[in-house]
Amino acid sequence: MKIYNTLTRKKEEFQPRIPGKVGMYVCGMTVYDYCHIGHARVMVVFDTVARYFRHKGYELTYVRNITDIDDKIINRANENGEDFTALTQRFIDAMHEDERALNILPPDAEPKATQSIPAIIAMIATLIDKGLAYVGTNGDVFYSVNKFKPYGKLSGKNLADLQAGERVDVDQAKQDPLDFVLWKMVKAGEPSWKSPWGSGRPGWHIECSAMSTCCLGNHFDIHGGGMDLQFPHHENEIAQSEGATDEKFVNVWMHNGFVRVDNEKMSKSLGNFFTVREVLKQYQPEIIRFFILSSHYRSPLNYSDEQLNDAKAALTRLYTALRDVELIEVPLEDNYKNRFELAMDDDFNTPVAMAFLFDLARELNKAKGVDEKRAGQLAFTLKNLGSLLGLLQQDSNLFFQRDIVNAVINAVNQDDTVSAFGAVTINDIYVEQQIHLRVEAKKSKHWVLADKIRDELKQYGVILEDKPNGTTSWRRE
Repeated sequence: MKIYNTLTRKKEEFQPRIPGKVGMYVCGMTVYDYCHIGHARVMVVFDTVARYFRHKGYELTYVRNITDIDDKIINRANENGEDFTALTQRFIDAMHEDERALNILPPDAEPKATQSIPAIIAMIATLIDKGLAYVGTNGDVFYSVNKFKPYGKLSGKNLADLQAGERVDVDQAKQDPLDFVLWKMVKAGEPSWKSPWGSGRPGWHIECSAMSTCCLGNHFDIHGGGMDLQFPHHENEIAQSEGATDEKFVNVWMHNGFVRVDNEKMSKSLGNFFTVREVLKQYQPEIIRFFILSSHYRSPLNYSDEQLNDAKAALTRLYTALRDVELIEVPLEDNYKNRFELAMDDDFNTPVAMAFLFDLARELNKAKGVDEKRAGQLAFTLKNLGSLLGLLQQDSNLFFQRDIVNAVINAVNQDDTVSAFGAVTINDIYVEQQIHLRVEAKKSKHWVLADKIRDELKQYGVILEDKPNGTTSWRRE
């Protein structure tokens, strides 16, 4: 198995520190708002990595933290007039709901910053004792960046260039403008904890150093997160952790690419910022997961309705292949299993792995109605390989029913016809979808909608043959 290591800037053969075991830490959410598509990408990517390590037989310990104290949390709680713990718990619960919707398995450990204060204080004290940290003139504790010689090795940034481009702080609280805060002195109305340097709270970077090493040890296998965290967050983690322990911190650094919206970087200021919950109103959760995995994790991910509709159409093809096939449990088809694993072993190349699922679906479609035993065996392989990506685990009929129910709701709310399915392509799959939509409309007593579906199909030359027990067949004029 080869993984691209941001630290060395190349793919490397993965060698666990302890044979058969893997320790992986991923930077999690700062819980002051709902998860957005960027968060979803991090969660889906590393959930897939975790699933695959376990498939390969590794004993994995997957840790993903929660940042439940920082400036944004305090400011939002003050704006709302509520205790910060009520705010964070509400959004932790919401995050877990989004995870379950996207079929993201819970990590093995989910430490919170507020529960890790003793470990944070102990690490800061060690850094001060070693001369790597100091108390500033404003009472905050800072890390002395120029005391850690390898600083910049992850991001490739040169310390001299960083210093040349940095503006000197006006208050002169720090000895060097590049130094970063480890402990912030308490301000009026803010939550705080006691420390040897006075009451205060931790800086963001030190939280992850303390939580990761407490859960996985001073030196572990993989650290992951979004590309935006590479500098300064992960760079600072290395400085803190290796400075405190005198050990190598992490062997492999993995970073997933940015999410862009219609080819622009997603941001609130541009008004192109989408929460998971907003997107779930339009698309099934599995479609979102499929969309995320259809791009390699290190590549930019371009969010658009067109891309999501493409993902929906592709996933529909896989579920159509599985439809009305009775699974037959046998060893997985070596041909497809081996090709799938070759792709995943090459830096978790999910787009290539997914392409083999479509090859498998095509062979399954050929076997249906001809060799039902063979079809059942192929379907079993397809479901099992899909499970390694967190896909294809619901009943195929349920997948279509959920889409149909959503379409009914949208069509009724918009007083529209079948526009919920997007651009019309009159193929057999589309006709079957419309028939199911019409059945559901009738069940819900939306007679006008049912008639509109029938009339629209007739315009395209598709005649439905209704019987007392329902629409039993259809034909083209």
